Amino acid sequence: MKDIVIIGGGASGLVAAITAARRGKKVTILEKNEKCGKKLLLTGNGRCNYWNEDMSLSHFHSSEKELIKNIINEKNEEKVLAFFDSLGIIPKIKNSYFYPITNQALTLYNALLYEVKKLNVEIINIEVTGIEKKDTFIINPGKENIHAKKIIISAGSKAAPKTGSDGLGYLLASKFNHNIITPKPALVQLVGEETFFNKWNGVRVDSKLTLYEDGKYIKEENGEAQLTDYGISGIAAFNLSGHIARNIDKHEEIISINFLPWLKEEPNKWLKKLSQKNQNITETLEKFLNYKLIPIILKKANIKKNTWQSLSDKQFSILINTMLNFNLKIKGTKSFDKAQVCSGGIPLSEINLENMESIKEKGLYFTGEIIDIDGDCGGYNLGFAWISGIIAGENI
Repeated sequence: MKDIVIIGGGASGLVAAITAARRGKKVTILEKNEKCGKKLLLTGNGRCNYWNEDMSLSHFHSSEKELIKNIINEKNEEKVLAFFDSLGIIPKIKNSYFYPITNQALTLYNALLYEVKKLNVEIINIEVTGIEKKDTFIINPGKENIHAKKIIISAGSKAAPKTGSDGLGYLLASKFNHNIITPKPALVQLVGEETFFNKWNGVRVDSKLTLYEDGKYIKEENGEAQLTDYGISGIAAFNLSGHIARNIDKHEEIISINFLPWLKEEPNKWLKKLSQKNQNITETLEKFLNYKLIPIILKKANIKKNTWQSLSDKQFSILINTMLNFNLKIKGTKSFDKAQVCSGGIPLSEINLENMESIKEKGLYFTGEIIDIDGDCGGYNLGFAWISGIIAGENI
């Protein structure tokens, strides 16, 4: 009989294990990968952006947004910072992003695993296929028959399946009558419907992306857009992708690209002043636009003439508006294997957010990405993993 079994040795599972073990609990982690924390080593391009100074609720998304504040709050944020201070992690803060001072994910990874070892947390490499509840929980009944008094499911979602995320946690939760909000890829590339994408493939451009749903403004993101042969990638696109994935089946999703987000002057006056110095349209546009974009923008604006003086005032206005509001119809996102995280999962209303325990099954707890909260790029998803792991570990 085991006291506490944690299914999944990822970010939230490791933190839950450490927190519970520090309180004298006997903890066992069941991890199907050879080593725990595999996904951690990939985050932040190997640098591990593990936190953000700005933990505003606007950076988090859920089907029950009003409940997010019950877990993302100042009290819990302070616990996370104290936890990493206790591990001896020295943060390097850049543009509000937290990285280990070494700029290596391995630093944080090793600190977590060292603490797990020091606290005598047992790690068993085994793939969990099922759970049932009699007097106790029985993991893999009819096979290993691991008995546990309490269980934390920290099994991740479906994102990045190469790291072991296969949706197992959803299946296990559903066995205890939990509903599952359909998981969708999030922090993932956007796929458009245009035929010219092969012509702008490889272009990177500072931009502002604005999302419209059925013509209604939803949100905007500033940052570098990576233009691809299927649509758009980059952090700004990623931060819009979760909303799009959740709603694309029922709504029309349009991304409007502003290719001149840096422009401070009145656009028409600015371009007229600039165009007076050079009468050739393409030569002028090449001063501030990637050359691959120019024929695409001119075609979309239906400009077939070569000189500024040949344009009517209406054509001039259409051209500048096309550069400021270049609309793309989005037909979907890339799949789970390209996604960093998922939206959807176990509803927040089915979890006691004071302790992360299921309200449907006593002794069953949840942490991390299996829960219906996903965050923007910038350390927010790991931030939620740490918070949920600490709460579960403190209260189990």
